[in-house]
Amino acid sequence: MLPEEFQQKLREHHIVLTQTQIEQFERYYQLLVEWNQKINLTAITDKNEVYLKHFYDSVALAFSVDLDKKASICDIGSGAGFPSIPLKIIFPELKVTIVDSLNKRINFLRTLITELDLNQVALFHDRAETFGQKIDHRASYDYVVARAVARLNVLCELCLPLVKKNGYFYALKAAKSQEELNEAKGSMAILGGKFIEDKQIYLPNTDDQRHVLVIEKKKETPKKYPRKSGLPSKKPIN
Repeated sequence: MLPEEFQQKLREHHIVLTQTQIEQFERYYQLLVEWNQKINLTAITDKNEVYLKHFYDSVALAFSVDLDKKASICDIGSGAGFPSIPLKIIFPELKVTIVDSLNKRINFLRTLITELDLNQVALFHDRAETFGQKIDHRASYDYVVARAVARLNVLCELCLPLVKKNGYFYALKAAKSQEELNEAKGSMAILGGKFIEDKQIYLPNTDDQRHVLVIEKKKETPKKYPRKSGLPSKKPIN
């Protein structure tokens, strides 16, 4: 996907990029490639692939769900900033919080938001298990997103504690897994979530399918969750 095609595909969804936004995506790509030579940010560095499989794939969340463009969104395990930074470029009034356990990635993101002149982006070098117990952040986000970080039953424990009641957790997956959904039903119920639907997206010019698993926060998460670092993945809630 060339940058021009990226812009065209966004226009099909009634998103028209300004010249500033076009330049922000271009600079994002340049910085991603530069920093990837020093630290492992992504296996995808070809420009067409980055625009398709990182930028378009991230923004596609807004095509599949009705995002409040002024909402607060927390991105768990964001890595190189996906999906929250492309969404922030498109919707500048979004209030973005990014949590990542690797400080090198946080340093990249700090450089990125400075270079792109993005405001209302907060970066935290932390584990999701610890972050989810912090009173200033717990149950305080309209949306929490995670993109291909872990299995759904683990993600529910890491992400749902951060979601406001009646807010949403969006799990972005490359492939549908009924097995993952089935094994996460127990954890969703315990953690206060309810599975709403699986939104399917196809990447342009490919057969690549993406899934947005929509989970609504219906009640408060019990205080003991998330458990200590490592426990959610070692002993997932059944």
